[in-house]
Amino acid sequence: MAMLLQITTFLQQYLYEKGHEQPKAPDALRIGILSTAMINSAALIRPAQTHGGVIVSAVASRDLQKAQEHAKKYGIPKAYGSYQELLDEPGIDAVYISLPNGMHGTWARKALEAGKHVLLEKPFTANADEARQLVKLAVEKNLVLVEAFHWQFHPAAHAVKALIDSGKYGQVLRTYARMTTPKGSIPRSDIRWKYALAGGSLTDMTYVISSTRYYLNAGTPREVAEAKARPTPEDPRVDEAMEATLRFDLNGRMVESKIYSDMDRANVLGLIPRVWETPSIEIETEHAIIYFYNFMMPHLYHYIQIYDKRTGQTHTEKHYSGGPQWGNRGEAWWSTYRYQLEAFVDKVRGREPPHWITLESSIAQMETIDMVYEKSGLGKRQPTPESVDPPRV
Repeated sequence: MAMLLQITTFLQQYLYEKGHEQPKAPDALRIGILSTAMINSAALIRPAQTHGGVIVSAVASRDLQKAQEHAKKYGIPKAYGSYQELLDEPGIDAVYISLPNGMHGTWARKALEAGKHVLLEKPFTANADEARQLVKLAVEKNLVLVEAFHWQFHPAAHAVKALIDSGKYGQVLRTYARMTTPKGSIPRSDIRWKYALAGGSLTDMTYVISSTRYYLNAGTPREVAEAKARPTPEDPRVDEAMEATLRFDLNGRMVESKIYSDMDRANVLGLIPRVWETPSIEIETEHAIIYFYNFMMPHLYHYIQIYDKRTGQTHTEKHYSGGPQWGNRGEAWWSTYRYQLEAFVDKVRGREPPHWITLESSIAQMETIDMVYEKSGLGKRQPTPESVDPPRV
């Protein structure tokens, strides 16, 4: 279902953002893209067209022809045949990195060393050790570095957070986050299946951990009580699916959180793809059960269902703009990525964004991923070795 959501976002942005292009300010932030990945259009190119303070000025690939084709398709002025060439370009202020997982840390480090601000796709790095090194460098360079958990910038995410933090429904007792995609929907040639590129369902579908931690206001769990991986037939080091139980210590009170990620979810009766299984999280509190359906792409469609244990009544909410953090900023047609870009520009320009993902949170995210992989027996992911010839994206 995750792949279908991504494709639907491409269409949504084309239809809704097409008529909202903005003239560019003379001092617009110039962003370059490292890779020609499919996600680029939804994550940055289309949102940038509706932001007067952003210009996507260059794209780089290890294959110059691919970079040129990508540039031509999206009207990007410059194309480079190597990532380093783009980083050496003095006219670029920031980069968006959408490379394979195992390459995130290496090229984010090189971007920071080149003096560029970095919008870095999830997962932040291959593991927590790499994350700590990267954060240290960003702080030393005084540059903006942020993990692109776009969903967290959307008003719907903030509305759920406000419900929990208000205390109206009491303390959180447990959570369950799920993200799946139907069997056969991700080709086996895809980078997500490659161990050398830090592939696996948990690194790709790490939203199940980020949503859990966000709604618990939590860092790293006290322990991973259990973790069960379903390895791929092709490589037992790579997880097709991962189930885990995390235990968080919230001011001396233990909360149990279950997560489930599956990149090859079995069809119902072997025939029917579970297209209804969008990334979702259930949060049970003392007085309510809150269910956030499609938390990853709420701009397409979502609902927040609140069952009140005291009254036995259920009501539903939807939030596409405004909310407790954005207020009057934003439009109902803005995607999660468009909200994220708004916040990124704020931060680079020295303004305080309505929402932000801290570097400390990204370290805790990677620590949690490492803990789950270690408990499962698969071992934590590693950065892509220089000896590996990665895809020419």
